[in-house]
Order: sequence, then C-alpha cells, then structure tokens
Amino acid sequence: MHSTREWAWGYLLIAPMALGLAVFYLWPIVQTIYLSFTESGVFGGHTWVGTANFTELLGDEETLGALGNTLLYAVLVLAGVPLAIVIAALLNVPGLRGLGLYRTLYFLPVVTMPAAVGLTWRYLFNGDFGAINYLLSEVGIDGPYWVGDPDFAIYAIAVVGVWSTVGYNAVLFLAGLQGIPRPYYEAASIDGAGRLRQFFHITLPLLTPTTFFVIVITMINALQVFDLVFLIIDLKSPALSGSRTIVYLFFEKGFVYNQRGLAAAIAVLLLGLILVLTAIQFRLQKRWVHHE
Repeated sequence: MHSTREWAWGYLLIAPMALGLAVFYLWPIVQTIYLSFTESGVFGGHTWVGTANFTELLGDEETLGALGNTLLYAVLVLAGVPLAIVIAALLNVPGLRGLGLYRTLYFLPVVTMPAAVGLTWRYLFNGDFGAINYLLSEVGIDGPYWVGDPDFAIYAIAVVGVWSTVGYNAVLFLAGLQGIPRPYYEAASIDGAGRLRQFFHITLPLLTPTTFFVIVITMINALQVFDLVFLIIDLKSPALSGSRTIVYLFFEKGFVYNQRGLAAAIAVLLLGLILVLTAIQFRLQKRWVHHE
C-alpha cells in the first residue's frame, strides 16, 4: 500500500510536465505527420493524398538544393567545433588575467538577439559599402558580394553561424576541461610531456563525451537554421537560391504559398534527417568509446 501511494504521488508530481509535453510537443508532431499526407484546400480543410507530397518534394530540384545547402551549412558550422576547443583550452590557462572578460566576450553572441546579429552582419557583408570589403580593399583585395552572390552566400551565412555558436560551445568545453583531474597533467609534466603533447594525449581523449555532445547539439541547431538566411539575405536577390535552407523552404511553402501539406512533409523530412544523423553519431560514439 505504501509503495502504491508513492507511485501515485510520483505520477501526480510529473503530471503537469507530462501534460505540457503531450500538448505542446507530442500532439503537434502527430498533427504534422498527419498533415504531411494531406493537401490543404484554398478555403481550409484537408484532402488525403497519401505520399504524393513526399514524392513531389524528393523530385523537386528546389527541395534538393535546399537540402544540399542545409547539409553544407551544417558541415561548415561543425568545422567551428575545433576552434571552440582551442578557445576553451586557452581560457582554461591557470592565472590568466581578464579571464572573466574573455569569457563574456566569447559568450556575448549567444545572448544577442538574432535580429541584431543578422542586421549587423548584413551591413558588414555588404558588397558596396560593407566594413569587410572596405578592410579588404585597404590591402588591395577586391571583395565579392558576399550575400548577393549565390556562390558565396551560404559560406557567409556559415561564418555568422560559427561566430554565433563558438562561444556557447567554448563554455561547454571549458566545463569539460575543468572536470579533468589536474594530477593527470602533473604526472605528464613529470614524465617530460609538453603542453602540446598533454593536449593531444590527455585533454582531447578525456573531452570525448563533451565533444560528441557539442557535435550533436551543433548539428541539430545547424540543420534548423532560418533566421540568419531570412535576415541577412535579400529575399529578392539571386543569392537566395544558393542559401535557401530546408527550414526556409518550409516557411515559403507553409506561410507564403499556403501549401501546408508540403510544408508539413518538409518538417517530417527534416525530423527524419535529424534522427538519422543523430543515430549515426551515437553509433560512432559507441564505437569510439569501445575502441578507446
């Protein structure tokens, strides 16, 4: 009887969280999956069309292009993870003066409003009077139209993505570094290992759990990029074709063209992509740990 009462109290205490999870997370997922198999009418209502939306999307060059841009952006942003490790290692140096200031400066982009970030970088990337091209002209380099050229736009967006995430990732890595016992480094120093050797043989192996966590979180966030494209790219310029992401395509289909069935199908495809890539990374993590 006592055990049953404890279970009842436990379920009662988690009921508000479980209810919120079901209403605001699970039910929208179920609705989205259902809508992905329907076609929305002009005046409302839905018509069941089966897998027609998915067939149309997978045969659409615009969708495949958006998917390619999204994956390219994710890879470029993930390339900033090693930079975050290096920054965290530098911030972890004992006795570093101004440590609090450095941490604040690196973390500042994380708490800055996306609209402010997007508009500021849009000015910096301007091909005619932007600060970046001005600095390049001072050293004799003719800078391109970063966010006006389809060939450069996604790379410019990725630069902002790395800048926006490196501070948060560095804080996570810094927490991981501070969890490594100092005696390991002391023993390595006694054996004659320098700082570089300690970094590769002690720091990186012991940072493996943090590294995989950062990679997974960074990849999931990168696959959902929308605000940077919406704010930095001129939506009427040809550069949009070279920087349109899968979430931006979802926005176009669902809110511009009112094709809610196609938009829901895009959301389901993105969910599937995230699940597959995350599962692959967890599988690689297990193999890595087993190998170690």
